[in-house]
Amino acid sequence: DKASQENERKGIVIDSPNGQVATVQIAGLVARRIVCFTKKGAHTQAGQRFGLIRFGSRVDVYLPEGVTPRVSIGQTMVAGETVLAELS
Repeated sequence: DKASQENERKGIVIDSPNGQVATVQIAGLVARRIVCFTKKGAHTQAGQRFGLIRFGSRVDVYLPEGVTPRVSIGQTMVAGETVLAELS
């Protein structure tokens, strides 16, 4: 929990036809470095990588109301491969 407040973090909001999806990349104790591949106003595609946290850490994802989750709590996900939710 302290990492959420003290470590480097980067937030991104993605506008989609089904609402906004927000992400917060939080670097861990070892990582301490977030690399962002996108810029404000850029267009992204489903599955496209928008950033990297060196040596791992975590990404919090905030979905719009009414979406159907496709993952469960504690499930391991793979960037660019795992579908998190059904937006339509």
